[in-house]
Amino acid sequence: MAAVAFLARRDYAAGELAAKLRVNGYESTVVATVIADLSARRLLDDARYAGHFVDYHRARGQGPLRIRRELEGFGVAGALIEAALRAVPDWAAVAREVRHRRFGPEAPAGWAEKGRQARFLQYRGFSNDHIRSALGPDLELDS
Repeated sequence: MAAVAFLARRDYAAGELAAKLRVNGYESTVVATVIADLSARRLLDDARYAGHFVDYHRARGQGPLRIRRELEGFGVAGALIEAALRAVPDWAAVAREVRHRRFGPEAPAGWAEKGRQARFLQYRGFSNDHIRSALGPDLELDS
């Protein structure tokens, strides 16, 4: 079956796999039955998918806001997303490490450089609190 072939290549969220099957011409009723069967057999598990997704994208330097948005786009339930994101103990440390990898160990020299680094971290999906932690306490992002 096509769903098992897709799952043999990589893990999918239930919503993502359902959309892929519908795009390939399968009817919605058949897709719903297949998704339910695969979920019952634990071949398809959104909690496992969310955990792996968070781990992979965190290692790539992406923050919780961006990861949450992508998982929501795949149809993963909000409670599963929150649980997977809470598994990371310190997102501020992740933001500091991403800033260090990209810009080096030295602190940003001036406001222009802090702004540039803050925009980079914001694009990566870190919150204002995480960015403040990565750049220093004197940065004011809320204004």
